[in-house]
Amino acid sequence: MHQLLVQHQLLGCVQCGRCAAGCPVSLRTALNTRKLIYQNLRTKKKLPKSEDIWCCTTCRTCQERCPKGIGIMDYIIGLRSYQVERGKIEPTARDALESILKHGNPWDRVREKRTEWIGDENVRILEEGEETDILLYVGCTPAYDPEVQKSARALVKILNHASVDFAILGTAESCCGNEVKRLGEEGLFEMLVEENSVLFGKYKFQRIVTISPHCFNTFKNEYGFEFPVIHYTQLLQELIESGALTIDEKLDKKTIFHDPCFLGKQNEVFDAPRFVLNSFLSGEQPNHDSLLLEFDRSRERSLCCEGGGGRMWVEVDSEQPRTAEDRVKDADYYGAEILATSCPFCYLTLNDAVKTAKLEDKLKVMDICSLIAGDFCTENPESENIVEKN
Repeated sequence: MHQLLVQHQLLGCVQCGRCAAGCPVSLRTALNTRKLIYQNLRTKKKLPKSEDIWCCTTCRTCQERCPKGIGIMDYIIGLRSYQVERGKIEPTARDALESILKHGNPWDRVREKRTEWIGDENVRILEEGEETDILLYVGCTPAYDPEVQKSARALVKILNHASVDFAILGTAESCCGNEVKRLGEEGLFEMLVEENSVLFGKYKFQRIVTISPHCFNTFKNEYGFEFPVIHYTQLLQELIESGALTIDEKLDKKTIFHDPCFLGKQNEVFDAPRFVLNSFLSGEQPNHDSLLLEFDRSRERSLCCEGGGGRMWVEVDSEQPRTAEDRVKDADYYGAEILATSCPFCYLTLNDAVKTAKLEDKLKVMDICSLIAGDFCTENPESENIVEKN
């Protein structure tokens, strides 16, 4: 029924081309949303070429730019669903979905290793019937990827320093399903929603805090939870404003922030990460604005890194550089020394792009929580204790 409604919406398309012009991948891939609508609805073609629909990152730029408010992204997800039902899916994406079904994560890692990221950090694993103020939903990538695990440990350090009452679900935690839905596997997504809803119902907590904007987006907008769901940058802003978290040592580095699509343009969380960064950066002007730089394409116009929409598991053939490489080159152009973000996928794609663009000696990609916890300053013996409890 939802797909039929979207198709009906497409009849309102005026072929202005704003969707394709704003699409971050239209210049380097086979995807052209304007032609997709025209060719596959008005000319009654059943389906586009397979590579067209798998190029989409579901960043939602097309829908944001459409003057008629057409659900173009939803239409593409519907086309993917049709392909998935027919078994026409990229092998790497199929493997990721099968891993989620078997192990609760897309990285083909066993569930028993989901808590190995903790290391020596002090983290309480919530038992059924126990209570906590904040349920920290770690997510698959922070739990399993060695680089992103550093961000998870950094956030734990911050929360412990601020005496926050928090806990995690440990090995009971499963994938949120955000990318599952966007890959078109609706059945698996519905199963995850049901299982996770039952799982969360076994514990007592006030709200969920997520590390990934993708988890934040799906829990907040697609699960129908009655309890609040926030992103970790929103929590850090609360802690700083309340005085529970004070930052005594400032960072004297030119820093530019990359807005993740699923945090920014899809959920309008623009100010929290910038507030946290401004609290951490030194500078002579009020609010330390002098060291926090901005991309020309920022906030709701932020350039997608190409990590969303299941694209972490779908490689697209193209001779053109990935958008993440354009992003890091822009950061270098603006004179940034640190490219900060607050999304595991953005961190991975941008960090790879820094290496591809050969900018390792000039630009460092850092997650905000790693910056605040002092991971950046481990290279400087004189700056070990960035976070202090009030």
